[in-house]
Amino acid sequence: VQILNVMNDQDNLTILRKIKKKPDTSQRALAKETGFSLGKLNYCVKALEQKGLLKIRNFQKQKDKAEYIRYVLTPKGIALRTKLTINFMKRKMKEYDELKKELESK
Repeated sequence: VQILNVMNDQDNLTILRKIKKKPDTSQRALAKETGFSLGKLNYCVKALEQKGLLKIRNFQKQKDKAEYIRYVLTPKGIALRTKLTINFMKRKMKEYDELKKELESK
């Protein structure tokens, strides 16, 4: 439980959004897309799973029997992603309004 508190909301949002778009991506590809090291991504994904925000499922492909992982956002994970997105948008709108006021005062 404590592990998730160490992660920041922006990291959580980034991971949850990428997983939503590509749930069957590899951790290596996900790390590359997010700009995180593989170790950091692994740490974050495990924290999200421990918190019940994400499920990790292992599958085997029929042809070559290679294993692959599929990430599934739980309802709790979807709710957090939505909340984080709203908070992100509020912060950006506030920054925009502050910049606009600053430019108008000059």
